[in-house]
Formats: sequence, structure tokens, C-alpha cells
Amino acid sequence: MNATAPNKDNPSAGGIEHRTVSRVMSILEVVIASEPNGLRLADLPDMLGAPKSSLHGLVRGLVANGYLRERHGRYYQGPATSLLALSGQRIPAALHHSLQTLANAWQETAILATLAGESVINIDKVESPQLVRASPPLHERRPMWPGSYGKVFLAFMSSARRDAYLRRKHKEPSTQRRILAELETIRTSGIAYNKAETVPDLYGIACPIRLGDGDVTLALGIAGPASRLEGRLEEVGQGVLEAARDLSTAVVEKQDD
Repeated sequence: MNATAPNKDNPSAGGIEHRTVSRVMSILEVVIASEPNGLRLADLPDMLGAPKSSLHGLVRGLVANGYLRERHGRYYQGPATSLLALSGQRIPAALHHSLQTLANAWQETAILATLAGESVINIDKVESPQLVRASPPLHERRPMWPGSYGKVFLAFMSSARRDAYLRRKHKEPSTQRRILAELETIRTSGIAYNKAETVPDLYGIACPIRLGDGDVTLALGIAGPASRLEGRLEEVGQGVLEAARDLSTAVVEKQDD
């Protein structure tokens, strides 16, 4: 029997579960309301009427699943919160414009993806006008490895978080060494490739959108048939990298206004 399920021997268990849900939602509400300044963990007990010890684990869980993000000891809304009520109109115009520009320039599908916990989620796309093209689904969680976007997020993730992920998901030491070597190359170049590692005959190229000193949680990229991309990977990669850098600068400057 589940010890936390409400029953005659444990009449308060349901109340404990309800209290946990209430606290999680309250944390999200007060942190979102605090934007753009964010909140410290020390701010939460007084605001929510709960002890810091009971909130700390909940906050860590929300960060791990992408619903909050932490930067310099303050907590902010994470990318996964937008998935609770996401629509195309919620994507900032500058981001969608970059996708349109990339798709027009390379005649391939341009994609914007976010990191949510240990998952990659496509949140916007502009499809190629070509008859044969990549058409990835939106708003679905996908594993980080070996997708090009997941490679970007792993490459620019804190070493502690990255290593914890590898210990859980890729336990073979030889596999870990191979992944780490590729991630180091991505950190140096700023470009990640997926050469038909996820879907046969489909290539992906992704680059980070850098919005500060913390982990990268947004990436921009191109996907298309191997027959069209194989011979121009470096050229397209540099184009995506330039677009991602320009977009990073534009978004940061807007946040600073």
C-alpha cells in the first residue's frame, strides 16, 4: 500500500499532498510575479508562510524540471512555465523573425528549442518551402542526447549538472568520454551537429542563444535532409552561429533597456 495515499490508517496523507501542491504553485506564482528582479530563497518563507527547509527541496525540483531558473542566488521564471499555456503568439517577435530569416536563407526548416529540466522542447519553427523537409513536432519533450539542441544545452551546462546527467543516462565510461569530447568541441566552436543520429537521413545544426552567465536554455538551428545539408554543414553552421549571436545580443540589449 502506498504510505502517502489517503486511507483510514493515514487520514492526513491527502492533506500533506495537497499542501505540497499548493506550495509548488505558490512558489511559481510569487517568482513569476517578481519578474524581472527574481527572488531569493530567503524571501520565500515569509511570503508563503512556510519554513525554508520545506521550500528548499521544492525549489530545487522546479529548477531541475525547468520551471524555475537560478542565477546568482536569485530565482526566475524558467522556460518550462511557458509550456503550460503556450501558443505561437507568445513567442517574441524577434525570435520568430530570426527563424523566418534562417529558413529563407538556407531553404531548410528553422527551429527554436528550449531546455526544460533534462528535456529539449521545440517551441517555434518555420518550415522549409521544399517538398521534402524536416517537420519536427512542437511542445513535446525529447531527450537531450544525441540531438543537436540537446548537445548545445549539455555543452554549455555547468559541469556538475552535466556530469550528473551523464552518470544517470550514459553510464559506460567510454560513452561518457566520447560525449565529453564532442561537448568540448561544441563549446569551442559554438556549433552542434546531429548527423542522422536521431532520425535516419535527417541532419540538424544548432547554436546557443546566450542570455547571461548561467546555463544556456535556448538554442536556434536548422534541420533538413542529409542529401542537402551534408555537403554544406560548415557553411550552414556558420550562418546559424551568426544568427544566434546576433539574436543573443538583441535580446540582452532589450532586457537591459
